[in-house]
Amino acid sequence: MNRYTTQRLFGIAVRAAALLVVGVLLLVIGVTVVRGGGVLLADPSIVLTPPGSRYMLEGTGGFLHAVLGSLFIVGPATIVSMVAAVSTAVYLQSDYSSKRFSDAVNMFLNVLWGTPPIVYGVFVLTIIIATGAQTSLFFGIVAIAIFQYPIMTRYTDEALRAAPETVRESTYGLGATRFESMRMTVRAAAPGVIAGLVMGFARGIGDAATVLFTTGRSTRMPSGLFEAATTLPVLIFDQAMSFNPEVRSHAYAAAFVLTIAVLGLILLSKLLAGRYARYTPGGNR
Repeated sequence: MNRYTTQRLFGIAVRAAALLVVGVLLLVIGVTVVRGGGVLLADPSIVLTPPGSRYMLEGTGGFLHAVLGSLFIVGPATIVSMVAAVSTAVYLQSDYSSKRFSDAVNMFLNVLWGTPPIVYGVFVLTIIIATGAQTSLFFGIVAIAIFQYPIMTRYTDEALRAAPETVRESTYGLGATRFESMRMTVRAAAPGVIAGLVMGFARGIGDAATVLFTTGRSTRMPSGLFEAATTLPVLIFDQAMSFNPEVRSHAYAAAFVLTIAVLGLILLSKLLAGRYARYTPGGNR
């Protein structure tokens, strides 16, 4: 087999793999949209309706409690995780730490990124048991923040490394301090930082394993930081196993809402990254 034949076969294999990935993605989205979208068209009020007294048995009411639970958990967790992630990524740059130290930390961050989410949930559950506490919104926020931290840190670190070196050189040439120089570098890396922020939020809002043991399951509206709650992924998991067809149909509706939310967040990250790229060195204005 000559090299031209090998090249053609490789090209065919790459195209087939790309078509397979796109096909599976379209199939998953299509099934979710058709089945979940049909339920929402028939009864759109289930998104904005609190759960009924026999919600998991009869499917009465809606899943507003799960929507609010997801927002109340992932929103604060994303803020906490982003502050820690940006601080860590800044410290890993050459202005503050050595290359050996930075490489070692990045290796551990990659390990944390590849750790199954349920491990984070079990870790926080161990803390809950040790302190004699109960599952609640607070511990869900802690678990999701830990889960998001390596994702956001790696995104931010790569964005800072990809920032033009001329930014540091010009700021130091003007007599700026390390803090002022890094502030300008973060601004230059804003598209990557924003992408990490939104992707971390999307990963957090779509995760069930992390909050499965830490937030609890509740069919009531979130009422306090130390009260049990539920999220959309956990709700989908519970409803999909129900014997009641109506409850199972609500699982498809919740999956549709979650899928649209995640796709919207990814699109938002692209739009914001493109908007901020205009204000970075070399960006299109």
